[in-house]
Amino acid sequence: MLEPSDLAPAFTLPRDGGGEVSLTDLKGQVVVLFFYPRDDTPGCTKESIGFSEHLQAFADAGAAVYGISRDTVAKHDKFVAKHDLTVPLLSDAEGTTCVDYGVWVEKNMYGKKSMGIERATYLIDTEGKIARIWRKVKVPGHVEEVLEAVKSL
Repeated sequence: MLEPSDLAPAFTLPRDGGGEVSLTDLKGQVVVLFFYPRDDTPGCTKESIGFSEHLQAFADAGAAVYGISRDTVAKHDKFVAKHDLTVPLLSDAEGTTCVDYGVWVEKNMYGKKSMGIERATYLIDTEGKIARIWRKVKVPGHVEEVLEAVKSL
């Protein structure tokens, strides 16, 4: 289980619109990674819209923001177009990054157990270390809380 001050696990993932994002290429920059279960579901849509609406404020505070789910790039592209999202979305179709960050967990919904992504956000400092972790995120107010944490780094 990752903890604050741990080195953030490295990854290179494809993103919506084409290209790849590699954590090692972002060294020296503050990075916010929000892991979410699935494109175009109510909570995930609200969270992605929230990060999109505040993307410039994060940039002004010196942070890059990325959403990560196991959806394909094609699904991300549709999700971005449907909701006019500006936050970059990364595809972890194989699930290795989700496992590395400890967000691929057993979920229990209405008595049925299944594996899925736990909504979580990681704040990574300029040294590539985890500064803060939010687990089992509730969407309302979350984006603003993360932005305040970025500003306090």
